[in-house]
Amino acid sequence: MMKATDGGAQALPLNSVIAGDCVEVMRSLPAESVDLIFADPPYNLQLRGDLHRPDNSRVDAVTDAWDKFASFEAYDRFTRDWLMAARRLLKPNGAIWVIGSYHNVFRLGAELQNQGYWILNDVIWRKSNPMPNFRGKRFTNAHETLIWASRDEGSRYTFNYEALKALNDGVQMRSDWVLPLCTGHERLKDEAGDKAHPTQKPEGLLYRVLAGTTNPGDVVLDPFFGTGTTGAMAKMLGRDYIGIEREAKYRRIAEKRLAQVRRLDAEALAVTGSRRAEPRVAFGVLVERGLLRPGEELVSLNQRHRAKVRADGTLVGHDVTGSIHQVGAHLEGAPSCNGWTYWHFRRDGKTIPIDLLRQQIRAELAEGPSN
Repeated sequence: MMKATDGGAQALPLNSVIAGDCVEVMRSLPAESVDLIFADPPYNLQLRGDLHRPDNSRVDAVTDAWDKFASFEAYDRFTRDWLMAARRLLKPNGAIWVIGSYHNVFRLGAELQNQGYWILNDVIWRKSNPMPNFRGKRFTNAHETLIWASRDEGSRYTFNYEALKALNDGVQMRSDWVLPLCTGHERLKDEAGDKAHPTQKPEGLLYRVLAGTTNPGDVVLDPFFGTGTTGAMAKMLGRDYIGIEREAKYRRIAEKRLAQVRRLDAEALAVTGSRRAEPRVAFGVLVERGLLRPGEELVSLNQRHRAKVRADGTLVGHDVTGSIHQVGAHLEGAPSCNGWTYWHFRRDGKTIPIDLLRQQIRAELAEGPSN
């Protein structure tokens, strides 16, 4: 699928896997055309010889040529080049996620800052089923680090705070994520029955990244596409993806995988909206619009306190006058109070929170002016 950019001069190869070197391909794509980049670059593991288990069986580690660099300097040049090409592609409010281990993540972080990206968080992916340290000479390496950064310091990046909170059973999402390694039916196999890719990331990790920091219809690019986990989760969640992968065997597996992914319908894609993104509505607007009348009595959530609406949008209680928040806090003897959920009005014998009226105004604002 090709999608014209805002300038109309060049089209994006949406929902496709592009063969080639990631730097060269990214340089060929239109600038400021991508909402989010997820990058799982080579870690430059610097392995020395084979690693064996106590039973002398060999550990299937990352020994592919794409993870080998002649020196730290060579790796740093590679990192500089691909991050520069990636930043050019990001929209002004775009963001990037990079993932790495102790071998490379500090070099990635430094280069991100050198190029003007603005680091928002580092997230620890704590593996619930890490590979043991067979030699017993170091701690078991049980985590990897993700860095989340916006293109610029002032970028208005996407963060679906309420959706992530809902995903986390109503608790604010923390920066340490406990997720298992990719195993079982999720682990893709090649024609010989071996692991298709040594560093395949779990779908749950990409699901959380995309659900939390993109919106349906956004364009997500993965310059190290591998077997296509980013694309699979993007397609399922109603995002458009662009994958870049130079290894033909990985492209074949990714394309076969993506063909089997079903995009969720619009109702299933909806997530809890951010309250910060909703338009601000002053309590006085409710009075101006006649939804509440001056002199009308409001009652507290616990039915213990009452206050009357004044013409200027303030309340007057037993011994206090002020905003809906100030009066509620004073009457409860509390340092603060959310007046929108605390105060209720009566209609037809029912007690209704005033926040319902605020939501009514917000819905009208969202619809825009009528013809």
